[in-house]
Amino acid sequence: MDMFEIYLLNLLVTLGMFVVLIFRAWIELKNYKMMWKELEWRQTYQAVGRVLKAEQDMFSKMEGGDELYRLLCEMFKVRED
Repeated sequence: MDMFEIYLLNLLVTLGMFVVLIFRAWIELKNYKMMWKELEWRQTYQAVGRVLKAEQDMFSKMEGGDELYRLLCEMFKVRED
């Protein structure tokens, strides 16, 4: 092998590594976006849970309010303490 072939081989290996690096960065970006959405939903669930617990007596005064309260608690994954 002369120097030109070695240079081309080195160039191909470098380009291949660059492509793999870009692919891995793309996968990490997708995972980051998915985790961020999950965190936003979890914060929303916590906020709704606090509101539901604070207004529990309002639901009990309504007709069918207890069932609605239980349904909303189940939907927003609020734990009964």
